[in-house]
Amino acid sequence: MIFELEKYKSLDFFARQIVEGFLIGLHRSPFHGFSVEFAEHRQYTVGESTRNIDWKLYGRTNKLFLKRFEEETNLRCQLVIDHSGSMLLPIEHHGDLQHPNKLTFACYAAAVLSELLLKQRDAFGLTLLGDGIDLQTDVHSSRAHQKHLLEILEGELRQEPQQAIQSPSSTRIAEALHLTAERLHRRSLVVIFTDALVNPDDQDPMMDAMRHLRHCKHEVILFHTLHHGHEIDFDYPNRPTEFIDLESGKHIKLMPSEVSEKYREQMVRQTADIKQHAIRYRIDYQPIDTQQGFDQVLLPFLLKRNRHV
Repeated sequence: MIFELEKYKSLDFFARQIVEGFLIGLHRSPFHGFSVEFAEHRQYTVGESTRNIDWKLYGRTNKLFLKRFEEETNLRCQLVIDHSGSMLLPIEHHGDLQHPNKLTFACYAAAVLSELLLKQRDAFGLTLLGDGIDLQTDVHSSRAHQKHLLEILEGELRQEPQQAIQSPSSTRIAEALHLTAERLHRRSLVVIFTDALVNPDDQDPMMDAMRHLRHCKHEVILFHTLHHGHEIDFDYPNRPTEFIDLESGKHIKLMPSEVSEKYREQMVRQTADIKQHAIRYRIDYQPIDTQQGFDQVLLPFLLKRNRHV
């Protein structure tokens, strides 16, 4: 299968469209004052110098805001994407923005967040997790740096997904997250996109690795990225179906109706356990349905960022 850039638009163009629309929407919402302060201003405090007051904004809002400059912004954000085999589900929709698989959604979401961070003059980097840390970039706040990251993400979207079946590998996400915690030497906001689909024995180590990030004083948002139709509802036609484990490459044939009830119960337990661990470790947990829009990523991120700065 060949994926052309025109099929899913330039990530740069797409990210700008989504962010502009989102910020315009916030101006019309109850978050209006919050979004103005967040976008490129901070509220004036009595006694501060009036030199940087935005008088045009005062004329529109009758409120005093100071213009923010790059040196005033100290947020560093690491965008972490699990690009292991399981994130390719459903594999036939890799690179398809209309019906994205999990990795496609994560790549677009990371592109959108990079645009939002760039608008705030925040520094950001990208980490790809697979069988360890497959890539980790430096952290910068320039348009050139964003372009470099978008090229990496576009490369992820162009990759031939069938290779994941031909060359499966296990994902050691816990080890990779521990290593990520050790490599981030300055306090950061760590945004993780993963389906968290690991063997039951590996679930606690994975959450312990996220606790390691918190122990290192990083703030963490876990975007639990799942295709709800296939992975939560187990919505498959009731006919003999061959399933392929994209992590191990194993094949199994079965009738979906024979396992659907037990499968759903197991997924409910697993997702509830992940959420409980996240709450216990003070990690922001956000469930993501890849068939929904990007507001489910942008608003939680915006709220978390505002608390972190």
